[in-house]
Amino acid sequence: MSADDPVARAVEVLLAGGLVGLPTETVYGLAVDASNPAAVARMFAAKGRPADHPVIVHLAEARAIADWAVDIPAAAWQLAAAFWPGPLTIILKRAPHVADAITGGQDTVGLRVPAHPVAHAVLAAFARARAGRPAGVAAPSANTFGRVSPTTAAHVREEFGDAVDFVLDGGQSAVGIESTIVDLSSGAARVLRPGRITAAQVAAVLGSAGAAGAVPSPVPRVSGALDSHYAPRTPTLLVAGADLPAWLDAHAGRRVALLSPAAPARDGVLHWPAPADAEVYAHALYATLRAMDAAGCDLIVVQAPPQGGAWDGVNDRLRRAAHPAPA
Repeated sequence: MSADDPVARAVEVLLAGGLVGLPTETVYGLAVDASNPAAVARMFAAKGRPADHPVIVHLAEARAIADWAVDIPAAAWQLAAAFWPGPLTIILKRAPHVADAITGGQDTVGLRVPAHPVAHAVLAAFARARAGRPAGVAAPSANTFGRVSPTTAAHVREEFGDAVDFVLDGGQSAVGIESTIVDLSSGAARVLRPGRITAAQVAAVLGSAGAAGAVPSPVPRVSGALDSHYAPRTPTLLVAGADLPAWLDAHAGRRVALLSPAAPARDGVLHWPAPADAEVYAHALYATLRAMDAAGCDLIVVQAPPQGGAWDGVNDRLRRAAHPAPA
């Protein structure tokens, strides 16, 4: 392997039990060999991640599902064919060898094939190096637990410095928010975390197959589903557009970083324009929140975006990052 080849270097670090900042189309991940308990433990420690919080295993190709899951329903292969490589995570019954640290002690595992060309190259080379053994990379977002996810290599370096052994620079993440998570571990398909791929798109692929024979069951814990998550360090509020002028009037004198479609004519307000398109908004969201967090304001205020459909992923992340404004 050439020392000048960043993909080869990333694979070397993974095989040695190290931490790699890995670009994906959603956000950058803090990647480790999912079969190496010491590496997984190091990743959890670096993030400050609770031990019962599961991580997603990233694969080079869809057929590797069978290396990590059992009792795989037809719906899993349908969704993989429709959306992989891409920003979709599928929750399935775990194979016996999958470590509790990966699953948060549950009997399910989250799997994804990312679309970013750099991530794909790393995962394919890693699978070849594993020589027929299960090859998966656990890669939760490369930020300290609960904070704003990174969408550039610079964000990863700012977050962890030398604690990460190697950071691959794949440019800014194209999607900008984490993957949609669909639970297929029992009964009907259930969207547990919205993202770029919508519930309507999932339903269009599965038709009635996902709902056939559904039985009530506990919802598995999944990444990014805590009430407070993706949060800037600056107190952050989500305010309805109709309430925003009165809210700003009531808080005159406070220095506010504002994300909204239009700039208000008020002193003390630093304005970031909110895109009108859901995919453009998602692409810029985390980088914008990081910039607002670094602006030295008393508060970050986000005007609530439109609801429904393509906006579900954006609204989910904002609800977890912010607290509703007090009445």
